[in-house]
Amino acid sequence: MAVRVVSIADDAVVLSAPLAPNTNHHATVFGGSAAALAMLAAWSLLHTRLRAAGVSSRLVIQRSSLEYLRPMAGEFIARATLATMPDWVRFNAALARRRPARISVQTVIEHAGEIAVRFTGEFVAVSDPNL
Repeated sequence: MAVRVVSIADDAVVLSAPLAPNTNHHATVFGGSAAALAMLAAWSLLHTRLRAAGVSSRLVIQRSSLEYLRPMAGEFIARATLATMPDWVRFNAALARRRPARISVQTVIEHAGEIAVRFTGEFVAVSDPNL
């Protein structure tokens, strides 16, 4: 996929990918590549936040939905953000109690300055002190 990290911050992870290795037979971005980039950005946001907080956990996606709004004929950029900060507080509290924690992450994929894909992923983390 040739994914590149654009930026990592406390409130967002931004990844990009070029068209060439992600193209379909219409010479636009393959839907599976867009889905993978969106999910990777969302997972990376949670992973980096958990690591920064010193929390060891196993993090998996439980459910996702995508809405493809327009074709993309070039580089595409995924920006993942948390739904709300109270969600993050509840998520961490559940992990601190050694319970499975659930949280929703949104990712938008942009191409040529316009939103082309909207992704919502629901993730589950389980504390794992052995990591």
